[in-house]
This record gives sequence, C-alpha cells and structure tokens, in this order.
Amino acid sequence: LLSAGCLAQNGSLPLNLSLFNESTAIPYTRFFTTPIHPGIQIGTEFNYQTKAHSRLFQMANVYYFYHRYLAQGYGLSTDFGYEYRSNLGVAFSGLIGVGYLHTFTTAEEFTFSNGKYEKRPDKGNARITPSLALEAGYYLKPKETSSSKIFIRYQSWVEYPYSPGFIPLMSHINLHLGFKFFIQKSSQ
Repeated sequence: LLSAGCLAQNGSLPLNLSLFNESTAIPYTRFFTTPIHPGIQIGTEFNYQTKAHSRLFQMANVYYFYHRYLAQGYGLSTDFGYEYRSNLGVAFSGLIGVGYLHTFTTAEEFTFSNGKYEKRPDKGNARITPSLALEAGYYLKPKETSSSKIFIRYQSWVEYPYSPGFIPLMSHINLHLGFKFFIQKSSQ
C-alpha cells in the first residue's frame, strides 16, 4: 500500500538515503558531536497534499547505527512532515515521528553463576522511539516536481523504555547528511 502511494507520484519512487552521526545527548544543546558514531538510513515518502510551495508528506525508513560505547541498533520508523519549498529550490521541513528500535550491546556481557562469571548471550532490547526533526535542503532542479534534493537533518529522539526502574528514557540526536532521488517505474 505504501509503495502504491509512492509510485502514484509521476510514475516514480522517491528514495531518501542518508549517513548520520548518532549521539546520546540532550537535544538542541549541540549541533555536531564527537566521537562520531556512524549510521545509515534509507526510506521512501509519499505526499498527502501538495501546493505551489508546500507539501504534507509521510516517510517510511529503515536504519542502522553503531555506537561504539553503548550499542548497535536496527530500526524502522515513520515520520509525518511539512515542507516549504522556495522558487530557488531551497526547502525547510519539520518532522514528527515514531519508530521501533532493537539494540544489541557492543561489549560482552557476563553473569555470575555457580561461583564464576559466564558469558551471557545478547538477545537485544526492543524500544519505541518518538522523534522530532528539522531539515534544510536544496532541490537540484527547482522547477521539477521529481527533482533530486540534498539535505541536512537534525533529529532528536528518545528510547523508551531504556532501563526500567533506573533510567526510563535515553535521549539522542542524529545529524543526517542525505540525498533524495527518484527511481522511475518501469514501463511494461
């Protein structure tokens, strides 16, 4: 159903690909964080309403990140967004989203049993991830509806539940650098 909605737009499928830096940080206190914890996200989108300079849209994404000192995570998310696009191709968006994240520790874990430590298998942790994001982008062919776009996105999100009874929420920020492009539907 999502793909049908995406393909209905000019017979092409929009794809968003971004590389991002993930950080456990308080949102809106820092723009770029170090050390870098890499991530990759790929997704698609479809429009609910399009006007001359604006649109309401929804995105569906899959992603992965590796935080060396904490965990690696695999996730699915959806975001609802509003975009304003100028005649020059400059665009600004606001997004609100929710997702599912499954994390695995990046360090070995042990349990104390029968007087010795034994390595414990990591089955991972499931979490819900609400998010807010601001994006600035540039459409390479401003007059075309299906123009490619480069963008930078600042995303704040939380993991819930993080550590029940101890730390209920863990806040994160992702700084994305991405590219939106279109794959044409085959004519058969």
